Order: sequence, then C-alpha cells, then structure tokens
Amino acid sequence: MDAILLAAQLVFQLDVLVTIVLAALFGLFVGSVPGLTATMATALLVPITFFMSPVAAIGAIVTCSAMAIFAGDIPGTLLRIPGTPASAAYTDEAYAMTRKGQGELALGANLLFSALGGLFGTAVLIVAAPSLAEVALQFSSFEYFWLACLGLTCATVVGSGSTIKGLVSLMIGLLVATIGLNNPAGVPRFTFGNVDLMGGIDFIAAMIGLFAVSEIFRYVLGMSADTSNVQAPAGNLFTGWGRLFKQYWRQSLRGNVLGTAIGALPGAGADIAAWVSYAVSKRFSKTPEKFGTGHVEGIIESTSSNNAALGGAWVPALVFGIPGDSITAIVIGVLYLKGMNPGPTIFINNPQDIYAVFLIFILANIFMVPAGWAAIKSARLLMRVPRNVLMPTILLFCIVGSFAINNSAFGISVMLAFGLLGFIMEENGFPIAPTILGIVLGPLLEENFVTSMIKSDGSFLGFFERPLAAGLGIITLAIWIVPLALYFWRRSRG
Repeated sequence: MDAILLAAQLVFQLDVLVTIVLAALFGLFVGSVPGLTATMATALLVPITFFMSPVAAIGAIVTCSAMAIFAGDIPGTLLRIPGTPASAAYTDEAYAMTRKGQGELALGANLLFSALGGLFGTAVLIVAAPSLAEVALQFSSFEYFWLACLGLTCATVVGSGSTIKGLVSLMIGLLVATIGLNNPAGVPRFTFGNVDLMGGIDFIAAMIGLFAVSEIFRYVLGMSADTSNVQAPAGNLFTGWGRLFKQYWRQSLRGNVLGTAIGALPGAGADIAAWVSYAVSKRFSKTPEKFGTGHVEGIIESTSSNNAALGGAWVPALVFGIPGDSITAIVIGVLYLKGMNPGPTIFINNPQDIYAVFLIFILANIFMVPAGWAAIKSARLLMRVPRNVLMPTILLFCIVGSFAINNSAFGISVMLAFGLLGFIMEENGFPIAPTILGIVLGPLLEENFVTSMIKSDGSFLGFFERPLAAGLGIITLAIWIVPLALYFWRRSRG
C-alpha cells in the first residue's frame, strides 16, 4: 500500500499530468496522419524524454502510443485510409459503415472499445505479468511458425468474395515479403540490381499505396464510389454505447483476451492482433455474410484487440526486458536511460515505479474518451471539404509519410507502385486485405521456418516435438483439412 501511495504521488503532479495531456494530443495528431505510425510517434518523443523525470517520460510514451493506435481509426473510417497499420484490418468495414451513413456509430464503437481494450490489457498487466511472461518465453521458432500459419489462414476470412482471389492476393503479399536481403540466407532476391530494393519493401509505404493512393487513382479516373450520400458524424458519439456493449460484450472480451495474448508474444504486436481478431470475429459470427458490408461486430473485436495488445506487449518488456513490439523496444531504452532497469528485480527494488506505470496506463485509457471525442469532432470537418481539394491534400500527406519512413524518395516510388497495384486488383475483384496480411506475416513465417528446420536437422517432425508447437500445429492443420474433408464428404454423398 505504501508503494501504491508513493506511485500516486509520483503520477499526480502537475508536470506529469501536463505531459500526459500534451503527449495525448501529439499521439492523436500523428496517428491520424497516414504513414506516421504509433512507433514513429514514440520514437519522436524519445529526445524530449531526456529532459523529463522518469515517470513523466514513461507517461508521455504510454499515452502517445495508446492515442496513436486509436487515432488511426479516424481517417480509416472517414476516408478509407488507415492512419496506423493496426487499423488496416477493419478499414474497409469501417468505411463501408460511413458510406451507409453510420460513421458516427463506427467511430463511437472504436472509441469505446479502444478504451476498454486498453484498460483490459492494463488489468492483465497488473495481475498476471510474471505468469504471462513465462508463457511468452516458451515460444520458440516452432511455435512462431505455426502462429504465422494461423495468421495466414485469416486471409481466406478477411478477404470478401472469391476464396481463390483471396489466396492469389495473399500470394502477392508473400512474394513482396521475399524482396531484398532480409532473409535467413542474406541473398538478394528480386532486387534486379537495384540497391534500394535490397532493403526490402517497406510495409508502411505499401499500405499507404494500397489503401490511399489507389483511392486517389479511382477519383482521378472518375471511378471512385459515389460519396454524395456520405454524412459526417455529427450526432452524439456516446449514443448507443450501452446497446453496443450489451450486444457485443462477448466479442469485446474475446478481442481483449486474444489481443493481450498476442501482444505478450515478442515480435507480434497490435497489427497481427487486429488481423487475427477480425478473422476470428467473422469465423464465429452468427451473421458472417454481413462482414464487408459495414458491420460493427468485426470492428469491435479488432479495435479491442489492438489496444489490449499494447498492455500485453509490456509484459515481457517489464518482466524480462524483452520487447513485445517495436514500441516497447523503444520503451526499454528509455527505462534504462531513466534508471528503471526492466527485469524481475524492478518489482522488488522499485515497486513504486511499476505502480506508477500501471496508473499511467489507466489514466491514458480513461483520458482517451474525452480526447478521442474531441479528435473525432474535429475530424468531421474533413467530410465538408470538397473532394477536389481533399484528395490532393491526402496525397501530400501520403508523400510526406512515405518519405519520412527512411528519409528516402524511394518510399514515394513504392507508395505509387502499390497504389497502381491496389487499383488494378480492386478493379478486377481481388481484395487488398490478404496482400497486406502476406506482407506482414511473410518475414515471420520464413525466418521461423528456416530456423526451425536448422534446429531439427531438416526433419519436419521437429515441428511437433514440443507440446506447445504440437498443439498449435494440430489446430492449424485441422483448420486447413477439416473444411476440405467435409466438402468432399458432402460431395460424395450427393
């Protein structure tokens, strides 16, 4: 109790509270600009943290990252341009709701369940950090391989329409993921002698191109969807929160649990959590045919998951000093800089610092509601801007975001190339979501497959020798084989 009271004294100081508010505003701005991700927002704050107290520095990073993950939902819902990769999984769904005049409902659901997901992840971080960290450390390359396979299975779910076209789209993403030197052998692949391609295709630039630039191409060619009936969310965002929670609390809880579990796995993060949760939501929904037409169910589960993953990622970071995602990789450096060395001893030697981090997590997710409401109300002005002004402005932001990733004009070229690819794919009925999924999971799949084969001396039995790997492998193979077996069985019976 003394440690908790001391932590409260550390957090509830004027400089810390002002820092949290300013970091929240910064995170909302960066997260809502395509290409400026939550990781970039966190990285930009690091030099400023040099001049802050330890608690204020951690408070700035926690609040900024939470706000940026949520803020990515705003342009995704209003313009079909995800602000951050964690919002890409349900961008099409949210934008479809906006076109149906339900943008207010979609943004309200994003705000509510983002805050609840963050609070759930915090609760798990407080109660079960050491236990979850031990489970996360049991994951070797074998388990990560099966996890990647499970994630790729989502491609047949998140892609609406033809399953074959969804698989083709996934293969395009996996092909893109093989480009460059970032492979276990370190051999240049598909670079065609281009030095810039040796670094691979940056996922952020590709995502901006597939979602944003393809939409701009459609507008320029006069082929974009009719948006004359799209209304800006002008009502009360809090309307219907009780009904949504009552109807979809199971989906929210499932997304929270899945997001926290995936977030606790080193290297997974909020992006993968959102994709997997959206696929799970559609798979177990009573009305899967509504997905892709503007259905709030998948949005609720995904947005719960990616925000819960933030808290989950802190579990291995605090307990063992192992980053759960790119954000906590930055956080670990700041913790060391401020003398809050992560590891088991921090819970014994400096418990007040840990409780201060917990309190900041709670404050950040509570403050997300009023701050998010203000951000959404400000963003609705976008819908009043004429399209011939809005589209060039969006393109400008996309160019800035793509250039800022590596301070290279090559990112702009990648963005434009993938914009053309996305335009061609959508005009021919190929979904974009599986391509994004392939780019995200491709490196994880290949790296862990090669590492596992080396460990097992080329034996495939090695993928089933560990109990956890065997369980994941059986589940994955069952998901692949059972539907095919049922199909042929029904066909044989006429």
